[in-house]
Amino acid sequence: MLYREAGDFKTTYREDGQTFPIRLDRTAYFAILAVAALFVPFVINDYWLNAVLLPFLIYAIAAMGLNILTGYCGQVSLGTGAFMAVGAYACYKLMTAFPDINIAIHIVLSGFITAGVGMLFGLPSLRIKGFYLAVATLAAQFFLVWLFNRVPWFYNYSASGQINAPERTLAGFRITGPETQAWAVYLFCLVFVVASAWICRNLTRGAMGRKWMAIRDMDIAAEIIGVNPLRAKLSAFGVSSFFVGISGALFFSVYLGAVEVGEAFGINKSFLVLFMVIIGGLGSILGSFLGAAFMVLLPVLLKNVLVGGLGWPTDLAAHLEYMIVGGLIIFFLIVEPHGLAQLWRITKEKLRLWPFPH
Repeated sequence: MLYREAGDFKTTYREDGQTFPIRLDRTAYFAILAVAALFVPFVINDYWLNAVLLPFLIYAIAAMGLNILTGYCGQVSLGTGAFMAVGAYACYKLMTAFPDINIAIHIVLSGFITAGVGMLFGLPSLRIKGFYLAVATLAAQFFLVWLFNRVPWFYNYSASGQINAPERTLAGFRITGPETQAWAVYLFCLVFVVASAWICRNLTRGAMGRKWMAIRDMDIAAEIIGVNPLRAKLSAFGVSSFFVGISGALFFSVYLGAVEVGEAFGINKSFLVLFMVIIGGLGSILGSFLGAAFMVLLPVLLKNVLVGGLGWPTDLAAHLEYMIVGGLIIFFLIVEPHGLAQLWRITKEKLRLWPFPH
């Protein structure tokens, strides 16, 4: 009797089609949002901010972006790290060229710039798909990293070759730089996460989302019924790259503060975000959050338990992390392709029937 919808009646199609049609789900959602916005900022410290919360929030945005492209539109991409680098370098150039403009505007503009680059590299998807498209996006990964390394204009001719985020404030509070306040940085990223989730959810539930899913399920049949493959695929690349670019801009400016493209946005970053989508669940906004939380919390848990608690060597704990992630990816691809999000849906169905067998 823990999860019930008795007495939860719908009288309009709009009520029946809302994101959380069950009152208990809506209550839980607003409760989580209230705790995140009104309670966490008062108890947060620098360790929790930098080790757990900031990586989770930023990677959740990147996972949502990749999930739109791969989970909803079916276009495989291995260039997420490079598109995050585009967002980071675009944000850096904007912050240094226009220092008087709000940093939030810089981050949003970085997303639009990344969307344009993503649509450019998404053009091959009109002729190739599957493994060949993955190779094309992998080529974009290596090309963009090489470009940012070889063209000094992107890092303002710095001798070190890395980019450093200038100090910026918002409403009098420092958002970037060495003297930031944990609660201000957390709330700044939380606003972007909530806005990104709201936009992604509405896009995937609307006409554009239905076109993406039609292309994913069978592109030839979708074209026959009137879906334009050019617009559908390029819009998926553009929207996906927009959110990935925002995550890259936040990753550089708010989280790290200084990056070198090969180390921060290499091929490992692309695979990390892809693993989040696979483990969390393809074609699910909730799965993006679950996958990001899992991939961020797993190293912290293993380090605290195995290294801090049991005294294991650090390299052994790191290797065990790779083994666990690899095993889970194989498990989810074979047993449950929809990931943790599907397991949560099954759990809710069981709770709706418990304790009755039928």
